[in-house]
Amino acid sequence: MNSPMSTRPDWRQRLGYYWRLMRFDKPIGIFLLLWPALWALWIAGEGKPAPTVAAVIVTGVVLMRAAGCVINDYADRDFDPHVERTRLRPIAAGQVSPREALILFVVLCLVCFVMVLSMNGLTIALSVPGAFLAASYPFMKRYTHLPQAYLGMAFGWAVPMSFAAQTGSIPGVAWALFAATVIWALVYDTMYAMVDREDDLKIGVKSTAILFGRYDRQIIGALQLAMLTILYGVGARLGLGVFYNLGLCAAAGLSVYQQFLIYHREKPACFKAFLNNHWYGAAVFAGLALHYLTV
Repeated sequence: MNSPMSTRPDWRQRLGYYWRLMRFDKPIGIFLLLWPALWALWIAGEGKPAPTVAAVIVTGVVLMRAAGCVINDYADRDFDPHVERTRLRPIAAGQVSPREALILFVVLCLVCFVMVLSMNGLTIALSVPGAFLAASYPFMKRYTHLPQAYLGMAFGWAVPMSFAAQTGSIPGVAWALFAATVIWALVYDTMYAMVDREDDLKIGVKSTAILFGRYDRQIIGALQLAMLTILYGVGARLGLGVFYNLGLCAAAGLSVYQQFLIYHREKPACFKAFLNNHWYGAAVFAGLALHYLTV
């Protein structure tokens, strides 16, 4: 019989568990957090953001997304074993202890804060509420049916931080982009929550998918229209040209495709619609990048 010591995972296995805990094996969350940050950087820098600022923001996005995943799994450690999609996550499966997860979360946050210290005072100040949003989001599903909106604030906080780091100020257009990002999170995370709706109802977790009920598709459609309207308004205010508007047209087409995917509310199709939002964000950024390349 093997001794307990012989069955203990070696360091390579443990690194693999931490890698999965930080969700680096599933980069979709990085993209959904990164695209709004890149929109903001390109607008704030008029197509040429400072390399140091871009490096800090992009690296911070990647690490804070990882930290968010870690604290999310820590917060959901009692729920995840009862949900089909999450029961094999490292904490739920007993591969990483809650204490290890908390230590990893703190380390990731400290690394991000050290990087932010190289930025201006406004950006440093904004990092504090940003860290609070990331740390508190996972607990919102216990108290409100709108955790997706709170996620949008956490993900969208990279927008004012990008403007602050690049320009030292936060203009009105930054808050418009922030609002669009919050709405976008309501869209894609509701699609995501539609996958877990049955399990969430059983275990008492709240979500917009439950709140919206049988009107979920209609409300998602209204939110998609609202987001496109805000993004169009940003373009009109800044004088962004035809390439930006073509990017918005592509995003609108993707919204229609996502509505087609969620029409029957089938779990695999809803998850596919969620994943498709990566291309939505990319389409908007491509329009921005092409505009600034051609002016």
